[in-house]
Amino acid sequence: MELDMTKGKPSHIILKFFIPLFIGDLLQQFYSIIDSIIIGKFVGTNAFAAVGSSSAVTVFITSILLGLAMGASAIFSQLYGGKNYDELKKTISTALLFLFCVSLLITIVTSIFLKQIITFYQMPEETVTYAVDYLKYVFYGFVFVGIYNAFAFLLRAFGDSKTPLYFLVASCILNLILDLLFIVIFHMGTSGAAIATLLTQAFAAVGCGIYTIKRMRFLNFKRKDLVFSITAFNKIATFSILTALQQSISSLGMMLIQGLVNTFGSTVMAAFAACSKIDSVANAPLQDLGNSFSTYTAQNKGAGETMRIRKGFRTTSRIIIVLSTVISFVAFIFAPDLITLFVNKNATEVIAVGVSYLKIVPLFYVLLGFIVMFYGFFRGLGNIKISILMTIVSQGLRVLLAYSFAPKLGFSGICWAIIVGWFLSDILGFYMYKKVMLKKCLA
Repeated sequence: MELDMTKGKPSHIILKFFIPLFIGDLLQQFYSIIDSIIIGKFVGTNAFAAVGSSSAVTVFITSILLGLAMGASAIFSQLYGGKNYDELKKTISTALLFLFCVSLLITIVTSIFLKQIITFYQMPEETVTYAVDYLKYVFYGFVFVGIYNAFAFLLRAFGDSKTPLYFLVASCILNLILDLLFIVIFHMGTSGAAIATLLTQAFAAVGCGIYTIKRMRFLNFKRKDLVFSITAFNKIATFSILTALQQSISSLGMMLIQGLVNTFGSTVMAAFAACSKIDSVANAPLQDLGNSFSTYTAQNKGAGETMRIRKGFRTTSRIIIVLSTVISFVAFIFAPDLITLFVNKNATEVIAVGVSYLKIVPLFYVLLGFIVMFYGFFRGLGNIKISILMTIVSQGLRVLLAYSFAPKLGFSGICWAIIVGWFLSDILGFYMYKKVMLKKCLA
């Protein structure tokens, strides 16, 4: 069902869109979480460390595909909010072809250069075999990741955040069944986990694609609308590439930090892998709230509703404060229990390192919440360059400080580097928000 976000109470509209989006994102992350839990329990700590460390590579590449789809979605939302359906149809046709070609190219390139990627990543020798067995199948799935997100973000641009959720629910159930079948029963190890993920990603991509094509009948697509528009492509490519750049800078920062973590050995690798999974789940509602606000901002920009954007900003800020407080409390209190979800209880060193992380970083989740809200705000307005600048500040300082603090403070230095990066990026975000909104109010 399409949702017009230019009408109604901002808090109700944003939450109505946010809740299915959050559940869907949580389920999407469930792919790797299920893999990690089952591998950690049934294959071993080294296998878990390899898969967890490999996730930084897959997240980096996936972030490029997400950024491309996210950038195109902002354009879809603006055209939909402005009721410019003729231009919207040309933009959709052009964007889908562009995103498919990029996804296919990434799948081919990563598969060819698998060994070079592993070598560059500096994994300990005892984890390399597990990582190769996992990544060689996961890389085949990037084309499906690209296709799924292209259609999912198209639906979300129309205000439909529920349909992608339904496909993810079915996919996660299928993924769990296949994980248990391939790993526990057939003893296929990390290869089994990767094949299970590949098959479920294909299911989600094909299913969501077919549904979306049928659902777009309200646009009354004609054969003449199935074109590759150079004008639309230039706009899509510019905006999508900038958004993908922003997403990839963020993931690249985490890759560089992961490379630093790898130098501490497999124990710290395993702990950081567990913490990264916990972080991804804990931060999902904040990330999705930012994406919801982006769609809200884009639709209202298309409709020329500047004051509604301001009201939405205040509403989203209040929700972030409440959400981040609850999430931080849970992560801090239940830190040991959360770590033991991924490793056996006798892995005491891994648990100790993981708990030390969860006693520091989660206390400052509110800083990350405001960062992703600013990302969504500027992306929705079309000012993606400001989001990129914020990302460079956040990630650049995080990496620089991590490599500076780690030799003296050890693993805790990496934790504090993350927090300082968030804080300085928020200062920049508040400043740019005031500047942009003042300009709009005086225009």
